[in-house]
Amino acid sequence: MNRNDRLLVEVTVVGKDRKGVVADVTNFIFKNDGNIEQINQNVISGLFGMQLEASFHHHDFKKKLFDTELKTLAKKLHMEVKIHYQEPKRLKNIAIFVSKESHCLTKLLDAKATGEINANIAVIIASDNTTNSIAEKYNIPFYHIMHSRQTDAEDEILDIMDRHNVDLIVLGRYMRILTPNFVWRYPDRIINIHPSLLPAFPGAYAYVQAYERGAKIVGCTAHFVTEDLDQGPIICQESFRIRQGDTVESIKRRGQKLEAVTLLRAVTLCLENRIELNWGRVTIKETETRK
Repeated sequence: MNRNDRLLVEVTVVGKDRKGVVADVTNFIFKNDGNIEQINQNVISGLFGMQLEASFHHHDFKKKLFDTELKTLAKKLHMEVKIHYQEPKRLKNIAIFVSKESHCLTKLLDAKATGEINANIAVIIASDNTTNSIAEKYNIPFYHIMHSRQTDAEDEILDIMDRHNVDLIVLGRYMRILTPNFVWRYPDRIINIHPSLLPAFPGAYAYVQAYERGAKIVGCTAHFVTEDLDQGPIICQESFRIRQGDTVESIKRRGQKLEAVTLLRAVTLCLENRIELNWGRVTIKETETRK
């Protein structure tokens, strides 16, 4: 299939684990003359998740019929199915998730304002109301969503993501752990920034851990989010040396500046389609040089 003539469709299937789901979905793709490019499935605590990418000929593909028939199959399987079309000519929609800290959010919004980000920042999701004024300044829809149970928050967030047709989710210091039920719906489309050079110091209070362990080099990591906390494929990392007399607070201040820059770099690489992901390892494609 000619690369320019193909339409890439991403299908995610989530629900209670049962037999025959993989076979039924893959057979549906084949019957619609699709070619499966990649497929991945997992089961955690009885919850089944499958991520499938298939290619179709642009000219022969009937989108409305495909959507209708796949929804019918989803009802038959008692599964939730999400379809995402990779449309290279459409400006991508980004959702930014934040908590209280605003340094990554403002860096991304400023980059959009100056044209450094070629995408539409469609919505801001926040677990705290602190950044509402920033969203108002940039005239971006803002949703303060906080529930005692993260699953309840995610149900509300998933509906917002569908309404805004979100292509990429950016966690700009979103201090909530996303469940597999959420993550599986956006395979390789959620980017997080973590304040350490992973795999060192995963989880919370990374700067404190680094200070207490006497680390001489501290940094941050932009990575794709998977169901395993802070274990997703690494996109890029940056670091700085600890100076004599540095405190936890001074390390954190220096780290936050680097977090914002590194996260922006990862988002830019993703939007420029320069990221190749194979077997959990990220490779950055070089830009084409002009002759």
